[in-house]
Amino acid sequence: MMQNQNSQAKPDADAKKHKKVKKERANKGSGFDEVLQIDIDQLLKKSRLEKGIYDEEADAATPAPTLPELFTEIKLKVSQLSSTGDGLALSENADHVYVVPFSVPGDEVLAKVAKHFPSLSYSLTDFLKVIEPGPLRNDSLVGCRYFAKCSGCQLQMMRYEDQLAHKKRIVEKAYANFSGLIPEVIPTIDETFPSPLQYGYRTKLTPHFSIPGTGGRGKKKGPREPPKEVPPIGYTVKNRRMDMDIEDCPLGTDIVRRGLKSERKRVADNLNKFPKGATLLLRESTTRIPKEDSGPDQQTNEKQSEATVPASSPSSPAKDSGDVIRIEHDSYIEEKRCVTDNNAISVEYVDDYVFTNKAGAFFQNNNSILSGFTEYIRQQAIPKNNDKDPKPIKYLLDAYSGSGLFTITLSPLFKSSLGVDVSGDSIVSARDNARANNLPNTGFAAADAATLFKDVPYPPDQTLLVIDPPRKGCSEDFLKQLLSFGPRRIIYVSCNVHTQARDVAVMVQGDSKGKVCYGIESIRGFDFFPQTGHVEGVAILNKL
Repeated sequence: MMQNQNSQAKPDADAKKHKKVKKERANKGSGFDEVLQIDIDQLLKKSRLEKGIYDEEADAATPAPTLPELFTEIKLKVSQLSSTGDGLALSENADHVYVVPFSVPGDEVLAKVAKHFPSLSYSLTDFLKVIEPGPLRNDSLVGCRYFAKCSGCQLQMMRYEDQLAHKKRIVEKAYANFSGLIPEVIPTIDETFPSPLQYGYRTKLTPHFSIPGTGGRGKKKGPREPPKEVPPIGYTVKNRRMDMDIEDCPLGTDIVRRGLKSERKRVADNLNKFPKGATLLLRESTTRIPKEDSGPDQQTNEKQSEATVPASSPSSPAKDSGDVIRIEHDSYIEEKRCVTDNNAISVEYVDDYVFTNKAGAFFQNNNSILSGFTEYIRQQAIPKNNDKDPKPIKYLLDAYSGSGLFTITLSPLFKSSLGVDVSGDSIVSARDNARANNLPNTGFAAADAATLFKDVPYPPDQTLLVIDPPRKGCSEDFLKQLLSFGPRRIIYVSCNVHTQARDVAVMVQGDSKGKVCYGIESIRGFDFFPQTGHVEGVAILNKL
């Protein structure tokens, strides 16, 4: 099948490539460790080649490097930035790699050795300070007092345009390292789509805390004495299994940051109610209240305002932090609250679409980028000259639909739209959202994971499939079902471009019978989480 796409590819090369995809899918989870290890191996290989070492067997016979004792402070020159967001520095003999968090290429840093992995040729270090900054470093850009300790952010010292360029490289490396595809079938990666907000964008935070002495084996049973002081409430320290106290997170929206302060006080005042600790939920929720003199848009805004709080939603004051922020617009007033109950209802707007959801359920956490993001998906949904096609695409199937973000924002483009998901709670929210947005051609169905495509009422050749799986990507069974159904066009959205690359390769290789395979039209990263090493990926594929 690949040979038909690319006449330069030889049959035996195709067989090897096909085998490689199978092997990577079976053995690589495309998780943090695998991604980091590939970057380390490639840096060491580049170093060997620069030293004129081409024989891997001879290189393997070289004595293992002598490593410094743990907790030794060492000076390092950072060579490159890994896809995990950590700097990589070669040892003095260029035969071992030190992973240096909070650093960028060109930095000379002082670091403390934290842990060795000699068989994997690298060591983890703690960042101590910059001795000489590299050209990509600008510490005046750092917007958080906890940066370089908290594990949440990696890139605050980089200019935003450099962050976007780095994330484009992450996507490029993901497809080079995890797809197993030949370069000729992978299109040039588009520029990373920026986030309008680089701080103050997160609509959800989940800080946590634990009470010392309440975990582990061998602990005494029975009543425990109440804790005498408030433990750290926040996030983990980089390279440590311990929490650090975070009084404020500048990535959070204004109402979420207020909610954090209120929840910290609530925990301190009621510490005896948390015998083991807890994970706190801070979720922004928005209500739009129409103005009396809003003119012709009043009826629309009233409909949206009524939709923000469904009759079934909990509304007692205990469900939120009590903080309110009011923002005045031309035709309505926006009220923002911080929901703190996982089962309470949160409300978000994407342009004029309203979405209600259980506050603890998944919904994209950067509202500032969603307008541009969903507009991009709309622009890619229908191929060029679709109206001239004898069998045009006019049906939308949204697998992993959740509460309906894509089904609802894309629905006006299609004759009929169907969202399916294995989560019954998400389908309930999605149906409420379809009604709230007055979309009669949009339906949702809870489906068993093993039969997601069994009862799809649409002809595959006229169907767009949208998929947005969790970080682990699609299961092998799901991909088999997808190839068996054979939709005309696919938009694959992913929060893990490494598992996305792996799955896209399976679609390109096609089914075992050679009847269905796909070509990649475009790939682009979206910066949903500025200041961090994460990048969202969108791949567009067409059935060949």
